[in-house]
Amino acid sequence: MKRIILKKGEEERILRGHPWVYGNEVERILEGKGDAADAAELVAGELADVESVGRRYLGRALVNPASKILARLVGPSKEGVDVGFFKRRIRRAVERRLALGMDPRAVSCRLVFAEADFLPGLVIDCFAGWSFDDVQRAALPRPLDCSALEGALGPPEKVLSVQILTFAMEARIPLILQAMNETLPRFLGADAPPAVIEKVSRIMREKEKIPEREALRQGAIPPNGLVIFENGLPFVVDLEGGQKTGHYLDQRENRLFARRFAGKRTLDAFCYSGGFAIHAARGGAEETLAVDSSKSALDLVEKNALLNNVQDRIKTIQADVFDLLTGYERAKERFDAIILDPPSFASSMANLESAAAGYKEINLKALKMLNEGGVLITCSCSRAMTEARFKRMILEAAHDAERRLIQTDFRPQAGDHPILLGYDESFYLKCGVYTAV
Repeated sequence: MKRIILKKGEEERILRGHPWVYGNEVERILEGKGDAADAAELVAGELADVESVGRRYLGRALVNPASKILARLVGPSKEGVDVGFFKRRIRRAVERRLALGMDPRAVSCRLVFAEADFLPGLVIDCFAGWSFDDVQRAALPRPLDCSALEGALGPPEKVLSVQILTFAMEARIPLILQAMNETLPRFLGADAPPAVIEKVSRIMREKEKIPEREALRQGAIPPNGLVIFENGLPFVVDLEGGQKTGHYLDQRENRLFARRFAGKRTLDAFCYSGGFAIHAARGGAEETLAVDSSKSALDLVEKNALLNNVQDRIKTIQADVFDLLTGYERAKERFDAIILDPPSFASSMANLESAAAGYKEINLKALKMLNEGGVLITCSCSRAMTEARFKRMILEAAHDAERRLIQTDFRPQAGDHPILLGYDESFYLKCGVYTAV
């Protein structure tokens, strides 16, 4: 087994629980024991042991010398990464969701969240729902009710949406699929392994120097999407063409919380499939504007509005949000609630300040359009944007807009996207709720 020897002092972050080793933290690579060890080179995808310069053992890691993150620790012991390893880690991850009250037999949720579930580079989302085409043929009353749908069509089918984010996991796809098929059916209430679709994460795969690819790995999926229920509300998941794994499960709890703040006139910017917009309309908003630059996303909003019987209270607008907010500000448009849930503006620390300027711009414009007593629900999914930096940006935007804000709440991602202490990157989603006074 090859050994990665860190430079003096570089082990402290790892001892506090961080699972990454960067290339510039490494003193040397050795193969062999003690004084008989020879200098060596790492091969992408292999296992290596990580040690401090004083030969303190830190853990076993999967490596990729083509990436800035040279090694990703899988644990403190010297276990192998075989089928049994994946089965154990996947089973424990699902058991943690069950302890949170998330039963994947009925609830769509994230089953594995990469490093935060000690499976670096592997994401597994489970969607529980019914074929959109079957739902349409059932012709049930709207808003669609989960119990009525199950009574008409039977229990929901399960589809696993998987993202492979690292070279090492890419090389182990057959082992991962075998482990999933041998572990997950009993948790999903299925007699046979469910359908598995692999979704691409372009930024991560580019950094890991692995090709982009999306593929149906096994089974079949509904061609026109799957109807799932989130907080009791129906949504269509575009399993093939949708963003990320098809649906942003991480905002599930924040959307439910935000529903109580639905204003008479609500703006949902960067709306994607309308998660916040639909919750606002079902929460009593008389008019909700759902804005996104993607036509396919807005098509999903319109389908979701029909499923929820709120199509007369939601208006979809295809536009660049920055341009639209500028135009609305000039036109002196006013809203009782504004939701900002943009894509990640900062993929790394290198572009954090330019990203912060973008966040500030949209929040500044939103605050100028918010009625007194109105609520701003503003989010960032940028890992590099810390909670403190995000809150400072909001304060700066409020100062420039000459608005006073009361922080009603500040929330992270849903619990099935766990935050691992010592690994700050796992706390990536910030959702601030502010009342203008």
